[in-house]
Amino acid sequence: MPDEKYAFAPASRLMQPDEIETVAKIFVAAGVKKIRLTGGEPLVRKDASLILEKLGKLGIELAITTNGVRVKELLPQLLAAKVKTVNISLDTLDAAKFQKITRRDLFDKVKESIAILLENNFRVKINVVMMKDLNDDEINDFVEMTRHHDIEVRFIEFMPFSGNRWTSNQVVTLEEILCEVQTRYDLIALPHETHDTAKRFKIPGFTGNFAVISTMSAPFCSSCNRIRLTADGKLKNCLFSKGETDLLSALREGEDIKPLIQSTILAKAKALGGQFEGVFQNIDAAKIENRSMITIGG
Repeated sequence: MPDEKYAFAPASRLMQPDEIETVAKIFVAAGVKKIRLTGGEPLVRKDASLILEKLGKLGIELAITTNGVRVKELLPQLLAAKVKTVNISLDTLDAAKFQKITRRDLFDKVKESIAILLENNFRVKINVVMMKDLNDDEINDFVEMTRHHDIEVRFIEFMPFSGNRWTSNQVVTLEEILCEVQTRYDLIALPHETHDTAKRFKIPGFTGNFAVISTMSAPFCSSCNRIRLTADGKLKNCLFSKGETDLLSALREGEDIKPLIQSTILAKAKALGGQFEGVFQNIDAAKIENRSMITIGG
Protein backbone atom coordinates (compact mmCIF):
# COMPACT_ATOMS: atom_id res chain seq x y z
CA MET A 1 0.00 0.00 0.00
CA PRO A 2 1.25 3.53 -0.68
CA ASP A 3 2.44 5.59 2.26
CA GLU A 4 0.08 8.47 1.57
CA LYS A 5 -3.46 8.52 2.91
CA TYR A 6 -6.10 8.98 0.23
CA ALA A 7 -9.56 10.45 0.43
CA PHE A 8 -12.23 9.66 -2.10
CA ALA A 9 -12.46 12.34 -4.78
CA PRO A 10 -15.69 14.36 -4.94
CA ALA A 11 -18.14 12.88 -7.43
CA SER A 12 -18.03 16.08 -9.49
CA ARG A 13 -14.36 15.44 -10.26
CA LEU A 14 -14.99 11.91 -11.47
CA MET A 15 -16.29 10.73 -14.80
CA GLN A 16 -19.98 9.95 -14.57
CA PRO A 17 -21.48 6.83 -16.19
CA ASP A 18 -22.80 8.73 -19.22
CA GLU A 19 -19.39 10.36 -19.71
CA ILE A 20 -17.61 7.02 -19.45
CA GLU A 21 -20.01 5.63 -22.03
CA THR A 22 -19.45 8.59 -24.37
CA VAL A 23 -15.66 8.29 -24.26
CA ALA A 24 -15.80 4.51 -24.56
CA LYS A 25 -17.94 4.77 -27.70
CA ILE A 26 -15.35 7.07 -29.28
CA PHE A 27 -12.59 4.57 -28.59
CA VAL A 28 -14.69 1.67 -29.87
CA ALA A 29 -15.45 3.59 -33.07
CA ALA A 30 -11.69 4.08 -33.48
CA GLY A 31 -11.08 0.34 -33.29
CA VAL A 32 -10.69 -0.51 -29.60
CA LYS A 33 -11.92 -4.06 -29.02
CA LYS A 34 -11.33 -4.51 -25.30
CA ILE A 35 -12.03 -2.36 -22.26
CA ARG A 36 -10.85 -3.16 -18.75
CA LEU A 37 -12.22 -1.52 -15.61
CA THR A 38 -9.53 -1.29 -12.97
CA GLY A 39 -8.34 0.91 -10.15
CA GLY A 40 -7.94 1.37 -7.27
CA GLU A 41 -11.05 -0.70 -6.82
CA PRO A 42 -13.62 -0.16 -9.59
CA LEU A 43 -16.42 -2.00 -7.81
CA VAL A 44 -16.32 0.36 -4.83
CA ARG A 45 -18.21 2.97 -6.86
CA LYS A 46 -21.90 3.17 -6.01
CA ASP A 47 -22.67 3.40 -9.73
CA ALA A 48 -20.52 0.39 -10.68
CA SER A 49 -23.60 -1.55 -11.79
CA LEU A 50 -24.68 1.23 -14.15
CA ILE A 51 -21.19 1.55 -15.63
CA LEU A 52 -21.10 -2.20 -16.24
CA GLU A 53 -24.52 -2.05 -17.85
CA LYS A 54 -23.54 0.74 -20.24
CA LEU A 55 -20.20 -0.77 -21.27
CA GLY A 56 -21.76 -4.20 -21.64
CA LYS A 57 -23.85 -2.90 -24.54
CA LEU A 58 -20.89 -1.75 -26.65
CA GLY A 59 -20.12 -5.11 -28.23
CA ILE A 60 -16.52 -5.23 -27.03
CA GLU A 61 -14.65 -7.62 -24.76
CA LEU A 62 -15.20 -6.35 -21.23
CA ALA A 63 -12.82 -7.23 -18.40
CA ILE A 64 -12.33 -6.06 -14.85
CA THR A 65 -9.54 -6.05 -12.26
CA THR A 66 -10.77 -6.16 -8.68
CA ASN A 67 -9.74 -7.05 -5.15
CA GLY A 68 -12.60 -9.55 -5.20
CA VAL A 69 -14.48 -8.25 -2.19
CA ARG A 70 -17.73 -7.31 -4.01
CA VAL A 71 -17.76 -10.07 -6.63
CA LYS A 72 -20.53 -12.10 -4.99
CA GLU A 73 -22.67 -9.01 -4.47
CA LEU A 74 -22.31 -7.83 -8.07
CA LEU A 75 -22.29 -11.24 -9.78
CA PRO A 76 -25.66 -10.68 -11.53
CA GLN A 77 -24.39 -7.41 -13.00
CA LEU A 78 -21.10 -8.97 -14.11
CA LEU A 79 -23.01 -11.72 -15.87
CA ALA A 80 -25.52 -9.34 -17.44
CA ALA A 81 -22.72 -7.13 -18.80
CA LYS A 82 -21.07 -10.23 -20.29
CA VAL A 83 -17.79 -9.58 -18.54
CA LYS A 84 -15.42 -12.18 -19.94
CA THR A 85 -12.32 -11.92 -17.76
CA VAL A 86 -11.92 -11.04 -14.09
CA ASN A 87 -8.47 -10.39 -12.67
CA ILE A 88 -8.24 -10.78 -8.90
CA SER A 89 -5.45 -8.87 -7.15
CA LEU A 90 -4.01 -11.29 -4.59
CA ASP A 91 -0.41 -10.99 -3.41
CA THR A 92 -0.36 -13.86 -0.93
CA LEU A 93 -2.04 -17.18 -0.15
CA ASP A 94 -1.35 -16.81 3.56
CA ALA A 95 -4.31 -15.41 5.50
CA ALA A 96 -2.19 -13.69 8.16
CA LYS A 97 0.09 -12.13 5.57
CA PHE A 98 -2.95 -11.05 3.56
CA GLN A 99 -4.31 -9.16 6.56
CA LYS A 100 -0.91 -7.53 7.12
CA ILE A 101 -0.63 -6.40 3.48
CA THR A 102 -4.21 -5.22 2.99
CA ARG A 103 -5.09 -4.30 6.57
CA ARG A 104 -8.35 -6.19 6.03
CA ASP A 105 -9.51 -9.60 7.31
CA LEU A 106 -11.05 -10.57 3.97
CA PHE A 107 -8.88 -13.43 2.72
CA ASP A 108 -11.67 -16.02 2.88
CA LYS A 109 -14.03 -13.66 1.03
CA VAL A 110 -11.53 -13.27 -1.81
CA LYS A 111 -11.06 -17.06 -2.00
CA GLU A 112 -14.84 -17.43 -2.17
CA SER A 113 -14.97 -14.89 -5.00
CA ILE A 114 -12.45 -16.88 -7.04
CA ALA A 115 -14.53 -20.03 -6.57
CA ILE A 116 -17.73 -18.21 -7.58
CA LEU A 117 -16.11 -16.83 -10.73
CA LEU A 118 -14.85 -20.26 -11.77
CA GLU A 119 -18.27 -21.80 -11.12
CA ASN A 120 -19.81 -19.19 -13.41
CA ASN A 121 -17.31 -19.76 -16.24
CA PHE A 122 -15.46 -16.47 -16.07
CA ARG A 123 -11.89 -16.44 -17.28
CA VAL A 124 -10.02 -15.90 -14.01
CA LYS A 125 -6.57 -14.40 -13.65
CA ILE A 126 -4.75 -13.84 -10.37
CA ASN A 127 -2.51 -10.75 -10.29
CA VAL A 128 0.44 -11.20 -7.93
CA VAL A 129 2.88 -8.32 -7.42
CA MET A 130 6.12 -10.08 -6.50
CA MET A 131 8.42 -8.56 -3.87
CA LYS A 132 11.53 -10.04 -2.32
CA ASP A 133 11.16 -10.99 1.33
CA LEU A 134 7.40 -10.47 1.13
CA ASN A 135 5.93 -13.17 -1.09
CA ASP A 136 8.76 -14.59 -3.22
CA ASP A 137 8.58 -17.75 -1.09
CA GLU A 138 5.06 -18.38 -2.44
CA ILE A 139 5.82 -18.58 -6.16
CA ASN A 140 5.29 -22.32 -6.46
CA ASP A 141 2.26 -22.21 -4.17
CA PHE A 142 0.63 -19.87 -6.67
CA VAL A 143 1.70 -22.08 -9.59
CA GLU A 144 0.10 -25.03 -7.81
CA MET A 145 -3.25 -23.21 -8.05
CA THR A 146 -3.18 -23.93 -11.78
CA ARG A 147 -2.98 -27.71 -11.35
CA HIS A 148 -6.72 -28.36 -11.16
CA HIS A 149 -8.22 -24.96 -12.00
CA ASP A 150 -8.38 -23.08 -15.30
CA ILE A 151 -6.69 -20.05 -13.80
CA GLU A 152 -3.87 -17.86 -15.08
CA VAL A 153 -1.58 -16.69 -12.29
CA ARG A 154 0.20 -13.51 -13.36
CA PHE A 155 3.41 -12.65 -11.54
CA ILE A 156 4.06 -8.91 -11.87
CA GLU A 157 7.47 -7.39 -11.32
CA PHE A 158 7.34 -4.66 -8.66
CA MET A 159 7.25 -1.25 -10.37
CA PRO A 160 8.07 2.26 -9.06
CA PHE A 161 5.14 4.59 -8.39
CA SER A 162 4.51 7.48 -6.05
CA GLY A 163 4.38 6.37 -2.44
CA ASN A 164 5.14 2.66 -2.86
CA ARG A 165 8.70 2.83 -1.47
CA TRP A 166 10.13 1.04 -4.51
CA THR A 167 13.76 -0.04 -4.57
CA SER A 168 15.42 -2.16 -7.23
CA ASN A 169 16.49 -4.84 -4.75
CA GLN A 170 12.83 -5.65 -4.08
CA VAL A 171 12.19 -6.67 -7.69
CA VAL A 172 11.76 -10.39 -8.36
CA THR A 173 12.65 -10.74 -12.03
CA LEU A 174 11.30 -12.94 -14.79
CA GLU A 175 14.48 -15.02 -14.67
CA GLU A 176 14.27 -15.47 -10.91
CA ILE A 177 10.62 -16.50 -11.07
CA LEU A 178 11.26 -19.09 -13.78
CA CYS A 179 14.27 -20.46 -11.93
CA GLU A 180 12.17 -20.93 -8.80
CA VAL A 181 9.37 -22.65 -10.72
CA GLN A 182 11.88 -25.01 -12.32
CA THR A 183 13.08 -26.19 -8.92
CA ARG A 184 9.78 -28.08 -8.68
CA TYR A 185 8.25 -28.32 -12.15
CA ASP A 186 9.01 -28.69 -15.81
CA LEU A 187 7.48 -25.90 -17.85
CA ILE A 188 6.73 -25.00 -21.43
CA ALA A 189 6.45 -21.54 -22.98
CA LEU A 190 3.08 -20.73 -24.54
CA PRO A 191 2.65 -18.79 -27.82
CA HIS A 192 3.16 -15.03 -27.50
CA GLU A 193 0.71 -12.76 -29.31
CA THR A 194 1.88 -9.43 -30.77
CA HIS A 195 0.49 -7.13 -28.09
CA ASP A 196 0.75 -9.44 -25.07
CA THR A 197 2.25 -7.79 -22.01
CA ALA A 198 2.68 -11.13 -20.25
CA LYS A 199 5.01 -14.01 -21.07
CA ARG A 200 2.93 -17.14 -20.54
CA PHE A 201 3.98 -20.60 -19.39
CA LYS A 202 2.34 -23.89 -18.49
CA ILE A 203 3.22 -26.88 -16.38
CA PRO A 204 2.60 -30.06 -18.44
CA GLY A 205 -0.59 -31.75 -17.27
CA PHE A 206 -1.87 -28.72 -15.36
CA THR A 207 -5.26 -27.25 -16.23
CA GLY A 208 -4.32 -23.57 -16.02
CA ASN A 209 -1.14 -21.62 -16.68
CA PHE A 210 1.02 -18.86 -15.26
CA ALA A 211 2.57 -15.74 -16.72
CA VAL A 212 5.14 -13.08 -15.89
CA ILE A 213 4.78 -9.36 -16.60
CA SER A 214 8.44 -8.38 -16.84
CA THR A 215 8.12 -4.59 -17.00
CA MET A 216 11.40 -3.98 -15.17
CA SER A 217 13.76 -6.74 -16.33
CA ALA A 218 12.47 -7.27 -19.88
CA PRO A 219 10.25 -4.33 -20.97
CA PHE A 220 7.77 -4.82 -23.80
CA CYS A 221 7.13 -1.15 -24.66
CA SER A 222 7.52 -1.53 -28.43
CA SER A 223 4.55 -3.90 -28.64
CA CYS A 224 2.33 -2.43 -25.89
CA ASN A 225 -0.94 -1.00 -27.22
CA ARG A 226 -2.53 -0.07 -23.88
CA ILE A 227 -3.91 3.37 -23.11
CA ARG A 228 -5.36 4.43 -19.76
CA LEU A 229 -8.22 6.70 -18.78
CA THR A 230 -8.19 7.66 -15.09
CA ALA A 231 -11.30 7.97 -12.95
CA ASP A 232 -11.02 11.76 -13.15
CA GLY A 233 -10.89 11.73 -16.93
CA LYS A 234 -7.17 12.06 -17.66
CA LEU A 235 -5.76 10.12 -20.61
CA LYS A 236 -2.33 8.51 -20.16
CA ASN A 237 -0.51 6.98 -23.11
CA CYS A 238 1.74 4.91 -20.84
CA LEU A 239 1.58 3.58 -17.31
CA PHE A 240 4.77 5.50 -16.52
CA SER A 241 4.00 8.71 -18.39
CA LYS A 242 3.97 11.87 -16.26
CA GLY A 243 1.97 13.65 -18.94
CA GLU A 244 -1.82 13.52 -18.98
CA THR A 245 -4.52 14.86 -21.28
CA ASP A 246 -7.65 16.20 -19.59
CA LEU A 247 -10.45 14.62 -21.62
CA LEU A 248 -13.13 15.17 -18.99
CA SER A 249 -12.85 18.96 -18.92
CA ALA A 250 -12.81 19.09 -22.71
CA LEU A 251 -15.84 16.81 -22.89
CA ARG A 252 -17.79 18.92 -20.40
CA GLU A 253 -16.95 22.05 -22.38
CA GLY A 254 -18.39 20.49 -25.52
CA GLU A 255 -15.09 20.06 -27.34
CA ASP A 256 -14.39 17.32 -29.87
CA ILE A 257 -12.05 15.07 -27.89
CA LYS A 258 -10.98 12.86 -30.81
CA PRO A 259 -8.04 15.15 -31.77
CA LEU A 260 -6.91 15.15 -28.12
CA ILE A 261 -6.96 11.36 -28.04
CA GLN A 262 -5.01 11.11 -31.29
CA SER A 263 -2.34 13.61 -30.25
CA THR A 264 -1.90 11.89 -26.88
CA ILE A 265 -1.35 8.51 -28.49
CA LEU A 266 1.10 9.93 -31.03
CA ALA A 267 3.09 11.60 -28.24
CA LYS A 268 3.84 8.28 -26.54
CA ALA A 269 7.49 7.96 -25.52
CA LYS A 270 9.63 5.17 -26.95
CA ALA A 271 9.91 3.36 -23.64
CA LEU A 272 8.65 3.50 -20.05
CA GLY A 273 6.99 6.89 -20.38
CA GLY A 274 10.33 8.51 -21.18
CA GLN A 275 11.11 8.64 -17.46
CA PHE A 276 13.98 6.19 -17.31
CA GLU A 277 16.07 3.93 -19.51
CA GLY A 278 18.72 1.29 -19.16
CA VAL A 279 18.74 -1.42 -16.51
CA PHE A 280 16.18 -1.09 -13.73
CA GLN A 281 18.88 -1.38 -11.07
CA ASN A 282 19.94 2.18 -11.94
CA ILE A 283 16.50 3.75 -11.53
CA ASP A 284 16.20 6.52 -8.94
CA ALA A 285 12.58 6.21 -7.83
CA ALA A 286 12.70 9.64 -6.18
CA LYS A 287 13.06 11.28 -9.61
CA ILE A 288 10.00 9.63 -11.15
CA GLU A 289 7.02 11.95 -11.61
CA ASN A 290 3.75 10.06 -11.68
CA ARG A 291 0.57 9.27 -9.81
CA SER A 292 0.27 6.43 -7.36
CA MET A 293 -0.69 3.14 -8.97
CA ILE A 294 -4.16 3.16 -7.40
CA THR A 295 -5.01 6.45 -9.11
CA ILE A 296 -3.75 5.33 -12.52
CA GLY A 297 -5.23 1.89 -12.96
CA GLY A 298 -3.09 -1.14 -13.71
